[in-house]
Amino acid sequence: MTTYIVRRVLLVVPTLAFAFTAVFILLRLIPGDAVTVLFSNGQYSKQDYQEFRHQLGIDQSIPVQYGKFATQIVTGDFGKSIFSGRQVLPEFFQNRLSITVELTVFAVVFGLLLGIPAGVAAALKHDSVIDHIVRSVAIGGLAIPGFWIATLVLVLPSHWWHWAPPLGYKSFFEAPGKHLEEVLIPSFIMSIALAAALMRMTRAMMLEVLRQDFVRTARAKGLHSNAIIVRHALRNAMIPLVSVLGVQVAVLISGTVIFETIFSLPGVGSYLFQGVTRRDYPVVQVVAVFLTVGVALINLLVDLSYPLIDPRVRV
Repeated sequence: MTTYIVRRVLLVVPTLAFAFTAVFILLRLIPGDAVTVLFSNGQYSKQDYQEFRHQLGIDQSIPVQYGKFATQIVTGDFGKSIFSGRQVLPEFFQNRLSITVELTVFAVVFGLLLGIPAGVAAALKHDSVIDHIVRSVAIGGLAIPGFWIATLVLVLPSHWWHWAPPLGYKSFFEAPGKHLEEVLIPSFIMSIALAAALMRMTRAMMLEVLRQDFVRTARAKGLHSNAIIVRHALRNAMIPLVSVLGVQVAVLISGTVIFETIFSLPGVGSYLFQGVTRRDYPVVQVVAVFLTVGVALINLLVDLSYPLIDPRVRV
């Protein structure tokens, strides 16, 4: 087990290096730079433009900029935002990260509570009305874009009932009810695609497991149906579900860019969106680095969880 963990951790290193390099290159392939955005609404001379680019280090060669970026990753000093002048690392951890983590955790909880029970019910009631409803809902949840649902949630209640979900953000200690309302609605919308994926995977795996010989043997021995479903069938169907969950959590994290922007939540996603639109390299780089590390750790935990879920899996 120790050898497997060390091997998996070492495999993460080149993956992160490749991801960091891709972020660095793609960010600089976007037309324009931070100075162009800063001076877009005013008059400036060519000398001012070149001077400011020199101050920010944007006029240096790509290898030199990449060397500075690599040094920032090693030292943890990502510098200041070009626009706000604040240190990006404290801003990321102290003001932004908790909001995104809260959104993601609630979305995962909603997805698990909706997806797995519905998938189990569909498998147990195979080809019944319940099964067809669950399958239709799952297909709809995967096919309909989340940002479109979020837009409808904002527009339709306002048009029909003169009410709209609150925009912005208040801390839990400042206004608990308002805080939950601001967080739970976008979290639930984010969870729809996750729940749909879990419904389909749970149904498919449960149908496969319920046809196995050991399930028929358990029934012949007189075990209670709940014990057969939970202890035997569902546990044997969990490994593909955990794999799907690991991938979907990464999708949820990337989706916060859209939902935080729509609901005006000052989390990591909106921070990244502002950084990209402004070509604020320090902001984009710190967000990309830590989100990449987070996704890599989630995938590592998923791999390490397999032997715990199913002892037949050997590492």
